Amino acid sequence: MNVSIQGQAEPVARRLRELRGPVPQRSLDARALAALAANPGCRRRAVLDAAGVDKRAVAERLGRPAPFGQSPFAITRGNVFEARLKDDGYAALLAPLRSRLGLPPEGGPLAVPDLLPRSAPATRADRTRQALAEAAADPDGWTLLDHPMLRLTVAGTPAYLEPDAVLVHGGRCTVVEIKSFPVIDGTADPAKVGAAARQAAVYVLALQQTAAESAGVTADQSPYGTQELPGSPELSVLLVCPKDFSNRPTASSVDIRRELSVTRRQLARLTRIEELLDALPPGTSFDLAPDPAGVPTRPAAELGSAVEAVPASYGPDCLAACELGFLCRSQARQSGAVEQLGRGVRGELGTLRTVEAALAAARAGSPDGTDEAAARLAHAAALRSEALCAAGLGEPSR
Repeated sequence: MNVSIQGQAEPVARRLRELRGPVPQRSLDARALAALAANPGCRRRAVLDAAGVDKRAVAERLGRPAPFGQSPFAITRGNVFEARLKDDGYAALLAPLRSRLGLPPEGGPLAVPDLLPRSAPATRADRTRQALAEAAADPDGWTLLDHPMLRLTVAGTPAYLEPDAVLVHGGRCTVVEIKSFPVIDGTADPAKVGAAARQAAVYVLALQQTAAESAGVTADQSPYGTQELPGSPELSVLLVCPKDFSNRPTASSVDIRRELSVTRRQLARLTRIEELLDALPPGTSFDLAPDPAGVPTRPAAELGSAVEAVPASYGPDCLAACELGFLCRSQARQSGAVEQLGRGVRGELGTLRTVEAALAAARAGSPDGTDEAAARLAHAAALRSEALCAAGLGEPSR
């Protein structure tokens, strides 16, 4: 059985190496995996991420670099906030955890094992797995894993993930995500909370896989089932943020079962990457091998054709989640695709795939009355024309 699986996986791995070319593979991290879950229908991102292609370098080579990632100010603010939480033996961090999880009172026993932070990722992951197993075996103890290293197999390749903290008690663990965006009057930015939940779902998947491997069983694939194994994670995570405009922390529980389900489906899609590869034209490559000066030798036109051969599922929110966002937006605008207006608009327009077709439908409507989207557009255009006419800003439509 193992020989058969390896025999099936090797052609796929070889094809992915050919797509990437003679450059180092770019490893997936939690943010990249969470972004996959945010746009599960994007074949372009799935293929490039599975091949380990540097999407930022691709966008730069094609003249559409994206100012992607956190600003230096946000990174510094986050590091300062996290450092304050860990001062004095994690006193500021433990305060909200006590109220949420029932931690022992001040002075109570809390183990913080050494997770070898200066070692290689593989060594750190093995040490984390050992510490997690030891903590889960003590039902009465409390253990805080500070920046553990988790290993998650994605499309046959190990991805190393580093959550902020994991708290272990009673044989189970809880992911603790520390974010620097504020919770004002009990409410945080929904978009940022959603992004944090998707990222935390990746950590929960990794912990489920770790617990299953330690027990010698297959991980539970249900996002709503409770995995009853030593060291299994809870399906809700603790989000620790600054309260109001201070640096005092507040913790809230976030149910990530929906994000877990979406993330698992998308990662499973990567394990069936051969279906996406079979749809690519022969000879497709995203080779970014540099010359001695560090400039990619691949002509930009050839690289652009290769990227366009993989369908994208663009939406305006891609600009904040993907290195190729600005490139895909440019292509959507050039083709007049309605996706540039948002996925909600795309869904409402049905079979109308371009802005030009939507405007034509707004003018002509649906002659036979069968196209509901065209009829709604024509009705909306008529109402707009009447409103402009009443305001003296236009003429009534005909």
